[in-house]
Amino acid sequence: MIKKIDHIGIAVEDLDSSIATFKDLLGLELVETEEVPDQKVKIAKFKVGDVDIELLQATSEESSIAKYIAKKGQGIHHIAYEVDGILKTISELEGKGARMIDKVPREGAGGKKIAFIHPKSTSNILTELCED
Repeated sequence: MIKKIDHIGIAVEDLDSSIATFKDLLGLELVETEEVPDQKVKIAKFKVGDVDIELLQATSEESSIAKYIAKKGQGIHHIAYEVDGILKTISELEGKGARMIDKVPREGAGGKKIAFIHPKSTSNILTELCED
């Protein structure tokens, strides 16, 4: 089911400022930036070992990232796990009583198939499943 941690999503107010912090303070190399219009978000990716750190900036007030920042401020938004067979994984999780935000995968950054598990099912941690 779960193969590895794919990425950690961090909600930020100002992507450019946050990119500078991760580059200058932490010495990380920016891998790429991408806009995902369906999710109303712009992403900056840094690679740390086998895990990506994704900085997420809202591009609309309707974005889940904008709502998250308004409620909780900047910070870790979600953790994402790479899975084999996302449809099968969703079905297995629902069979175990997990509450899914996405019962059907949608397209995420990098063209991956993604689906979110509701935080109430995962100790208040928004959890993303992703498949290449």
